Amino acid sequence: MTDQELVALLVSLTQLPRETEWLEFKVNDSEPEEIGEYLSALANSAALHQKDAAYIVWGVENGTHRVVGTSFKPRNAKVGNEEIENWLTRLLTPRIEFKIHEFTHEGNPVVIFQIRPCRHTPVRFRETEFIRIGTYKKKLKDYPEKERALWLLTKVPFEREPAATDLTSDEVLARIDYPSYFELSAQNLPPDKISILERLQREKLIANQHADRWSVTSLGAMLFAKKMADFETIARKAVRVIVYKGNNRIQTVKEQVGTKGYAAGFQGLISYVNDQLPTNEHIGAALRTEVRVYPELAIRELVANALIHQDLNVSGDGPIVEIFSDRIEITNPGRPLIDPLRFIDEPPQSRNEVLAAFMRRMNICEERGSGIDKVVSQAEFFQLPAPSFLVTENHMKVVMFAPRKLSAMDRQDKVRACYQHACLLYVSNQRMTNATLRKRLSIEEQNYAIASRIIQDTIQENLIKSYDPDSQSKKYASYVPFWA
Repeated sequence: MTDQELVALLVSLTQLPRETEWLEFKVNDSEPEEIGEYLSALANSAALHQKDAAYIVWGVENGTHRVVGTSFKPRNAKVGNEEIENWLTRLLTPRIEFKIHEFTHEGNPVVIFQIRPCRHTPVRFRETEFIRIGTYKKKLKDYPEKERALWLLTKVPFEREPAATDLTSDEVLARIDYPSYFELSAQNLPPDKISILERLQREKLIANQHADRWSVTSLGAMLFAKKMADFETIARKAVRVIVYKGNNRIQTVKEQVGTKGYAAGFQGLISYVNDQLPTNEHIGAALRTEVRVYPELAIRELVANALIHQDLNVSGDGPIVEIFSDRIEITNPGRPLIDPLRFIDEPPQSRNEVLAAFMRRMNICEERGSGIDKVVSQAEFFQLPAPSFLVTENHMKVVMFAPRKLSAMDRQDKVRACYQHACLLYVSNQRMTNATLRKRLSIEEQNYAIASRIIQDTIQENLIKSYDPDSQSKKYASYVPFWA
């Protein structure tokens, strides 16, 4: 914040009629233990009162709110041999963000600690959680009703948390790609700044703090940031696209990190990914044309899924698209909430329903439950190997493979294709047969025994079962997924 902005913040705070649960005025009292306890109390109270920030202000008389200046200089203060800022940060759990501002107002030195509330768990100093009761600092455990309310409030979705605070209206509009919001939501751009801000606030993309001070929510920043790097808490959630030489990670050809928010930059992201993918030459009646190896609809849906189903509470990690000569891998942080074997038939469960609903409104991803069906269907239509859905300890990865002959597929490739084919037919009120599997895998009719062997392997893996186990007919046998 500039000195001018800090003065404006100071004026707005001193104009409040009294101290609040999220605001403390001091003159010179700067005992480190006391500051640590206030940081806990104010951070918890700001969360309880759904404020984007709390403040300790040195240099202001409590009773009169008159700016008198302070002798406290936190940049020079130490506890033992440790700088006070590091000391406080080390003893706060979780390590919340607080910023120290030093400036002068009408010749008087002023210090403001700007404290960001923690949205996931109450803040402790040393081993004790504090809270403000009126203007008094108390131990949270002595007020169980506030402790219960605070734990409930820490369930606030990540999307509703502030990504930036204390911005002027002009700064908000400079950081947010608001024309994209109006274009994607099929609305006319309002004629004035106030109307634009009102619309963005109604969508909870931004929030008004007081006077002309605004915050941008994580939802607003993730979707419509002009530069995600401008928002510290979401900067690492930008999508990375990495292109490798060959089929391993030994040599990187290029790496690109997305700059725009997910909604504002989605079409550009998909175009960039598609431009990096290999193509095959198709010779028509008169012209040669380049045909992409992977269907764009499948890539679009998988990238959208990675964005909306990622675990946003995993810090320092975001979606990654990795392109190899023989496959494309799309990875997002967080394990899926449902078994990958049920991706085709089960409606998806998202940790980030606010984000998912918004992206569906923007026509960025498919309606609930239809996306993975389309991915598998596209893989079949383009005669690609069945996509693989892999769960690691902390990530979800989807792999789409380049075209490959059946003879080059291993047993698991064939079993996966058979299972997904059975699922896709079942959700379409049909059943898999030897004939449908032959068509799926381009197996000649006279080689029906190959399809029979794949079906038997898939049965042995307990992934499919006979639709009519009492039937003795092999010719007319049909199969359904194990969960049918």
